[in-house]
Amino acid sequence: MGKRVVFSCLIALFLNSVSGVTNDPQDQQAYVVYMGSLPSSEDYSPMSIHMNIIQEVTGKSSIEDRLVRSYKRSFNGFVARLTESERERVAKMEGVVSVFPNKKLKLQTTTSWDFMGLKEGKRTKRNPAVESDIIIGVIDNGITPESESFSDKGFGPPPKKWKGVCSGGNNFTCNNKLIGARYYTGIGARGYRGHGTHTASTAAGNAVEDISFFGLGNGTVRGGVPASRIAAYNVCLDLCTSADILSGFDDAIADGVDIINISIGSETAWLYRDDPIAIGAFHAMAKGILTVNGAGNSGPKAGTVQAVAPWILSVAASTTNRGFVTKVVLRDGKTLVGKSVNTFDLKGKKYPLVYGKSAGSSTCEEESAKQCGKGCLDQSLVKGKIVLCRQPEDFNVDEVQYKGAVAVILMSPKDDCALVSPLPLSVLSQDDFDSLVSYINSTKSPKATILKTEEVFNQTAPKVVSFSSRGPNIIALDLLKPDITAPGVEILAAYTLNDSPSESKRDIRRVKYSVLSGTSMSGPHAAGVAAYVKSFYPKWSPSMIQSSIMTTAWPMNGPGTDFASTEFAYGAGHIDPIAALNPGLVYESNEADHLAFLCGLGAPAKFLKYLSGGNFSCTEESKTEPRNLNYPSMSAKLEGSSSSFTVSFERTVTNVGTPNSVYNSNVVLNNGSKLSVKVSPSVLSFKTVSEKRSFTVTVSGSNLDPKLPSSANLIWSDGTHNVRSPIVIYTDGAY
Repeated sequence: MGKRVVFSCLIALFLNSVSGVTNDPQDQQAYVVYMGSLPSSEDYSPMSIHMNIIQEVTGKSSIEDRLVRSYKRSFNGFVARLTESERERVAKMEGVVSVFPNKKLKLQTTTSWDFMGLKEGKRTKRNPAVESDIIIGVIDNGITPESESFSDKGFGPPPKKWKGVCSGGNNFTCNNKLIGARYYTGIGARGYRGHGTHTASTAAGNAVEDISFFGLGNGTVRGGVPASRIAAYNVCLDLCTSADILSGFDDAIADGVDIINISIGSETAWLYRDDPIAIGAFHAMAKGILTVNGAGNSGPKAGTVQAVAPWILSVAASTTNRGFVTKVVLRDGKTLVGKSVNTFDLKGKKYPLVYGKSAGSSTCEEESAKQCGKGCLDQSLVKGKIVLCRQPEDFNVDEVQYKGAVAVILMSPKDDCALVSPLPLSVLSQDDFDSLVSYINSTKSPKATILKTEEVFNQTAPKVVSFSSRGPNIIALDLLKPDITAPGVEILAAYTLNDSPSESKRDIRRVKYSVLSGTSMSGPHAAGVAAYVKSFYPKWSPSMIQSSIMTTAWPMNGPGTDFASTEFAYGAGHIDPIAALNPGLVYESNEADHLAFLCGLGAPAKFLKYLSGGNFSCTEESKTEPRNLNYPSMSAKLEGSSSSFTVSFERTVTNVGTPNSVYNSNVVLNNGSKLSVKVSPSVLSFKTVSEKRSFTVTVSGSNLDPKLPSSANLIWSDGTHNVRSPIVIYTDGAY
């Protein structure tokens, strides 16, 4: 979401610590421990067995730095970091079939699309002829036309429906892949920042082999629909104006795009009538175009989600199973594991450590010195050292580099994503940072080094990151937002040679592909999935595509015990491209339905009149209660703290599966939920495809937790399809 993408990552980094290891980490390597088939016993816990083995051979109870991955679904085994002697002991253990090095084979993807199940080549069902007719409009800050991700090798001419132009300015050329470009900022359509190039290639970039970020994430970079076309609309310089955004929508709709991705937003939601993205997206919806927008980067605070219109697919950001960690090794051998994307090699050399508090100038306040505030550090105390800074929200790493620091260690209380920095950097948890400060204070000559970043298997994925904006929807209280979550952390995609990967002026590196994190990265993943679905169902409406994505999502782990890990973080769940092709049933809503929703929400009559082109009049008969919009999720806010309640939701589903099908309803309560949910009718029968059936969901309960939403899932199943909708009830005290 603009410059806040990098900044959000800076204030929301992954923290992991290791109190110490028996052996030098340099002597360890990853080994695969194969243990054959899974035992049939229900009491057998693979993860516990794997951890016990590692604990036994290492003699340590804390082995989070050792266990890389557990195999526990189809066969039995694990990957662990072991010394040679430890490997020999494991190999002799009962139940161990073999132990062999974790060899580096040639990778075939840079992980996010594979993580979602959208594999390369024949492993994924494709409709290439139609996919080549799909046009994704990217409203962003420009694009790099020379990128190999946008080469038109093998492409035919643009689709006949294309009505756009290539108006990119000087030294800008379109082709049969990048078929159109426009700009509204006076500098052309070229991306002088890499954001727009990154989002476009994530959604629809070509497959480009052997790509990495200085060796990290090596593999094939590709978009979700590599055969589709791209049209770029540059609406931003450092910031993006409402006028330019609406211009981008105006042109994109008229040009004939099929999907719009816009990774732009504000700090919080605006009224629909004041929101240029909501307005532009409404008109796109009316023309059959789905708009995909990131949820925002203002999390984990509640009520911060900014893409809140029902005609927009609002996307949260979550992790994939690949993560980046950067270790800090102290002079005494203790290792702390932090987060960053550090490509600099200090070659193991230990440098003196200094805390910003001790390196502040005489005119600087202590708190500002702790945070390495601007103009606060004494160069003579910093030069040639690794500086520790308690990170403020406006931390500028250039300031530390300017004063001659060799590297930086930051503190962040969050555990999400890795930052690209212009010098060696690692971000630690508060506990690890405090222990490092204690080490400095208690050691005569404290030294450390920062290692190059390593790739690790992220066992907790997918997990919504803390910077991703959370609901509730403050504009429409009974509409659950965000809708879905998708990969948005440490995404490798195309970039620009006009800027450094850290966006620092002191960073002289230039790369064609870089790593970024933010809901700006999750949005184009969802846009790619939407285009993928549309390539099989070209006549499906935006709401049908949106519904197919939401009702087939992976259930997330949760809801959790805190507000930030509930449905207000991830909506219907994690996006599943393959399942979205076969939803079975969809919830449809059109322009008239959304106007009735706005009418029920109390939107001004004048706004509705002009929004509809004079074709809608808000009356009692035309009004729809917001919670009864035919939406794939169901949500209601209860007024006050009533001890008992009853709310109902009216919905209609359309059969897009098979004729002569029967769907039975099943309600699954989430952990601790006290809801009572009844569905009437509880069985839906369809004789034909495109047939519609209506039903009512009645939810009742009492004495709900005032601080957490109560939730359940309604699942319609015909034995093949499982059409899942979240149901969320919350009160005034839930955020």
